[in-house]
Order: sequence, then structure tokens, then C-alpha cells
Amino acid sequence: MAFLQYSSAKVEKKGGRTVGRQYQSVIMMLFLSLVMLGGIGSRLFYLQLVEGDRNRKLAEENRILLLPSRPARGTIFDRKGKILAGSRLSHSVSIWPIALPEERRAQVVARLTQLLDIPEDEILQRIELAGYESTQSIAIARGLSPAQTTALAEYASELPGVRVEAEAIRSYPTGDLAAHVLGYTGEIDEDEFERLENDDQGYRLGDIVGKMGSEKSFEPLLRGVWGGQQVEVDSAGNVLSIMGEQPPESGQNISLTLDLELQKAAENALGNNIGAIVAMDPRNGAILAMVSRPTFDPNIFSTRITQDQWEQLNSRGNPFLNRALQAYPPASTFKIITTAAAIESGSFSPDTILPTYPNINAGGILFWDWNNAGFGPLSFQGAMKWSSDTFFYQVGMRMGHEPIIEWMRKYGLGEKTGIELATEESPGLVPDEAWKQELLEEPWYLGDTINMTIGQGYMQVTPLQTAVMFAIAANGGYRVTPHLLMDGEETKQWKTSVGMQPRTIEVLQEGLRQVITSGTGTRLNVPTIPTPAGKSGTAEAPPFENHTWFGAYAPFESPEVLVVAFGAHSGGGGGAFAAPMVKQVLEVYFNGPPQKKPASEQAAEQAPATLQ
Repeated sequence: MAFLQYSSAKVEKKGGRTVGRQYQSVIMMLFLSLVMLGGIGSRLFYLQLVEGDRNRKLAEENRILLLPSRPARGTIFDRKGKILAGSRLSHSVSIWPIALPEERRAQVVARLTQLLDIPEDEILQRIELAGYESTQSIAIARGLSPAQTTALAEYASELPGVRVEAEAIRSYPTGDLAAHVLGYTGEIDEDEFERLENDDQGYRLGDIVGKMGSEKSFEPLLRGVWGGQQVEVDSAGNVLSIMGEQPPESGQNISLTLDLELQKAAENALGNNIGAIVAMDPRNGAILAMVSRPTFDPNIFSTRITQDQWEQLNSRGNPFLNRALQAYPPASTFKIITTAAAIESGSFSPDTILPTYPNINAGGILFWDWNNAGFGPLSFQGAMKWSSDTFFYQVGMRMGHEPIIEWMRKYGLGEKTGIELATEESPGLVPDEAWKQELLEEPWYLGDTINMTIGQGYMQVTPLQTAVMFAIAANGGYRVTPHLLMDGEETKQWKTSVGMQPRTIEVLQEGLRQVITSGTGTRLNVPTIPTPAGKSGTAEAPPFENHTWFGAYAPFESPEVLVVAFGAHSGGGGGAFAAPMVKQVLEVYFNGPPQKKPASEQAAEQAPATLQ
């Protein structure tokens, strides 16, 4: 019982040495062993019980991981097969959160910030949103430059859990052309992710989705199906072997009804003026061109957009607003509906002749004609030709507002047209007695009816709705559904009769033709456009400049194209401002783009004249 003896022994000194010192080493070894066993035990307890789930998960993921493979987004073509939106090869960087050790997290994030110029908070927010135990890769940046890709490769040893991979990103080869129709793509934000995740549509954090325009409307067709590789990896996320592979399914290619050359013509015609142009086939509602200004280049959203870029974009006067789908007072283009309502209601015969005046007195208020003089006796066709206001004032005073409102609804005003860009489209406004009482707490006055007859007052109509209005006159009384998707177009019903009498349609068509031959739209009476018909409009918008309108279709005998141009606060008149735009687009439609002159001829034209 040496241990007991040692425990009761007294310490004696002999010759300066300590008696019993031989037992000290044994005691120390026992003590250290107990400490080590206790530490190891505590660590095992911590690893097994406290972090057991994570470590088991990490161990499993260190062996098998599913590396998702992003599908290529479908290509968007115009009606003639020209690419409007495609893809180009680039590189992206992502993080595998579970392979990112907590003790190295700050170091990795700091390095990524340095190499990619992305704020640390932004990177951490993405990881936190996915969860630090997530086994899915979280996209950090796309569209890497060659220098960034090289730098990430050089620092690979310092970046556990970080992956750099090739991917296809969205590309718009025509730049800002048709930007509002095409839209743009971008990463799912937090709100979108929660909504799409709840809908169980298979979206992942960092997915690229359509944000506006056709990219958004046709997202289910364009997105494709994810694939992936089942791989064996080590604790740093390095791939050791590929165990299986499921190739991704590319998104579906789609063709739009847009004509690229006509789109270019419309964009050139509108120039830098704020407004919109719509070109449409009046036979079925196919959109041939749609332009809105100001605009933007959707390519900037294919990679990470900076705050400075975003602020610069929005400083241009809301470039993301598609003004072809926003509502404004229609002005005298609305006289098409007033004419239809007057004849179809039975209040007036198609052959009616009315005197016109400098103004009309209604309840002590003078309502003036636009020329302040009147035009003498006019028929419906003549009133359309000269755009006489006092003619239509008298029509409204006798007929009342109810038939006008009825025919506004038959023409599709006050509701969305049915175009696929529904989330961006305004329904416009058809005001009536109930609306005015509820909103303004006022009754309906005679003056409201008078203003309505000429497209002023409370009513609001979009350029696209105006195009539908012109189409009804052009195609013989059918309301068309505007559309952009060309695929399967032939199998659908795009038009519905509004129930107009043939004689009413004739009056409308004859009046619109006279506008061009000898009325307010003679700028389009040119040999380069086969027998057009149309109507101008000038809407007061105090305290700002006037809005201007012009719509026309051709050929008169068998219309195949119509164009509506709108100038927001452009000033002037519709015949002077908007009509030349319509003329330019129609000329390209019938004659093709203007041919560029040889450089020698251009130089000769620009050379100063010499004295003879």
C-alpha cells in the first residue's frame, strides 16, 4: 500500500535532498492525465451533443454534395428570327456556407470584398438569408472580369467554400432597343424569394428571373430546369470525384411579334422626345413595334448594378415607365368614339349636317372651337376632317353622356387590353356619374359631357388603347387583343365584333381618310405611303405643355398596319408634332429602311458650295 504510505509519510531532509520526491512525478502524471481526459471528454461532449447535428451534416456533405447547374435562359427572337435577347459566357462566384468554417468566415468575406468590390455586409446578408448551415451554393457576384477570375484562382487556398464557375448571363445585342418590351433580368430579392419559395416553383436564392417586360411575362417559358452534379468533396469543398450528373434543361426559345427594323424606325422617329409609339397589325392586334422614352439599357442588369448606376438611371425621368401603357387624355382622337356613339345610339343620322361656331355657350360658360372661328356647316366626315370642336359639343349636348360611356366600354377603354405586359399596364379611366360622386363628391355637369366629346376632362386612355380604337375603324368594327407572343398565334382568336352598323363604319373610315387628303393630317398625304387614314389630337395639360397625338393606318382599302404616336407635354399640335413620327414609321414599313449613301456622296453633300 505504497500509495497510502506516501499519503501519510512525513517529509524528511537528508543531505539537502527531499525524501519521497520519487512519488512527485507519479502524482503529476496522474494529474495531467485527469486534466487531459477531462478536456477531451468535454470536447467530445461538445462535438457530440452541442454541435453534433452540424458536424454529422458536415461530415456527410464532405463526402457527397449536389452541385446545382444553372439552365441557360431561352432566347427571344423577333418575328423574322433576329435575336433580341440571348446569352453570353461569363463567370460567377458563389459560397457553399456549410464548407465555410466559422473561424475563417471574416477572413473569407474580407478577401471577397477586396477582390470583388462588394460590401462585406452585402455578402454576409446573402449567407445569413440562406443560413450558415446551407448546403446550397449562394451566388455572390456575376459577370466577373478576367482579372477578378484570375485573382480568385490565385487566392483559392484562402477561400474555403468559395466556387468560381462558368455560366451564361443575359445579353441584349441591340442595347436599349425595345427595352420596355423586353424588360430585363436580375437576381431574386428577398421578398420575391419568399413568395416564389412558398409557391413551390423550384426557385433558389440567387436565381435569375425576369423583372419586367417580356422577361417577366414569359418567365415560365424562358427559365428552364436546373440540373446538377452529385460529387464527392473534401472539407474545403474541393471536388474529389463526380458520382452522377443530371444535365440542366435550357429554357424555351420564344418569338415575339416585334419587327426589329420597324422597332428601329419607331425609336428613331420618337428620338429623345418623352412619349411613346405603338405600331400594330389592325387585323389581329400583333404588336410590330412599341417604344417609350426615356429608356434604359437592360444589359446593365446582367451583372451587379451599383448604387451610383441606379441613381444615374433614375435621374433620367423614370426610364422604366412604359409610356405606351400609361394613361393620358386622348384629345381629338376620341372623336372616333363620339361619332360611333352618336350614330349607333340613334341620336343622329349618318348624314347629319350641323353648323359650327367660334364657341358654344353652355350654362354661361363658353366652350371654344380650336380655331376660335368655326368651320361653317359640317357632316360627321367633315367634322372629323377639320377636327371641329363645336360640332361635337352639340352632339354631346343633344345625346348626353350615357351613350358615349357605353361605347367607350365597348371599345375596351377603362380596362386592360389583354397584352401580356399586364403588370405594367394601366386600365385608363372611363368617368361616369358614380365615379365623380364618389371621388369628387360632385354631380355630373353638362360641361363634363361637352369636354368628354373631344377627349378632354377626366378620361384617361393609353397609347395602346388608342391603337385598338383605330384598329376598330380600320378592320371594319372588330376589337382586337394586342399581343406580343408570336408562338401559337394562328390558333387563337384575336378579335371580337363591337356590333357597329356598316354605315357607321363607313362614316368613320371616310372621315379618317379625309383627315389625310385635305384636313389636319396632310403631312401623311405622300406617295411613299399607300392611301393612309388617320386622326390628330392635342390635349390640354395645364400648367404644362400640351400632349400631342396622331394615329394612322394604311392602306385604306385593306389596312395591314397602324401607328399611334404620343408626345408627353410636347407642345404644339398633333398634326405638327406627332404626325411626322407616324409618317416616318409607315414609310419604313412600306419601303424598308432608308439606304445609306456612299461616303463619297455624303462628303460631297457636306462640302461647302463654290462660287461659279
